[in-house]
Amino acid sequence: MPTPPEPVRPDDPPPAVVKAADILAEAARTGVACPPVRGLLPADDVAAAYAVQRLTVERELAAGGRIVGRKTGLTSPAVQAQLGVDSPDFGTLLAAMAVPEGTPVPAGRLLQPKVEAEVALVLAADLPHRDCTVADVLRATDFALAALEIVDSRVAGWDISLVDTVADNASSGLFVLGSAPVPVTGLDLRGIRMTMTRNGEQVSAGTGADCLGSPLNAAAWLAGSLAAAGDPLRAGDLVLTGALGPMVPAAPGDLFEAHLSGLGSVQARFATDEADGGHR
Repeated sequence: MPTPPEPVRPDDPPPAVVKAADILAEAARTGVACPPVRGLLPADDVAAAYAVQRLTVERELAAGGRIVGRKTGLTSPAVQAQLGVDSPDFGTLLAAMAVPEGTPVPAGRLLQPKVEAEVALVLAADLPHRDCTVADVLRATDFALAALEIVDSRVAGWDISLVDTVADNASSGLFVLGSAPVPVTGLDLRGIRMTMTRNGEQVSAGTGADCLGSPLNAAAWLAGSLAAAGDPLRAGDLVLTGALGPMVPAAPGDLFEAHLSGLGSVQARFATDEADGGHR
């Protein structure tokens, strides 16, 4: 299991961190993707990238946003291969990222959306320990759900390194949760089979074992990483554990549906225009 990162927590972010956050924020605001930000930060400095992410989230909270959970990214070998990285990362989920199932994803809301199917967990207890175990995760989990994460990158052409995606809040975009919560007791999350279709054609498949060996492993890694950063998972948090298969580009009008054995199905539809689904 990868060693959890320990992001620095400066009182005043360095100018390079502020500049990277400003560039990513401008891309999100205008809908015009930006160049990679990795050149602004020390080479391979993941701690600095998490400082960019943290500053972005703090700005969202200051503007009235609300944290509802966390996500683990880059857990699937297929997705790591797609992006040319070799370790997981994490990001923050805000209430504004939630799209109710059955509600179209607004046209123009995201820059370069891609869809991946995941296991979502909702916690009933805190996970405060750096050495979090799978047993800790199981005891703390209230229920599981099928989920679709709609990832996005503010960096043009998804030209990202690990530093870029971490700084960009782990390439977070939106998420859709299924409507059938399932207790984890007796549920074989490692053995879950996932298939995902786009407009009725299968475009992705995988199993729970494709997510760091199990979605529970991914959740334990996330819990330990956040505890090490001094910001642990809390009761009520939503945890998106990571992709079970390759992510797939989305276009206006697309309908995605994922089926996860034992957890049911979840759908996401992309609006064709602003009248269909709203605006940025």
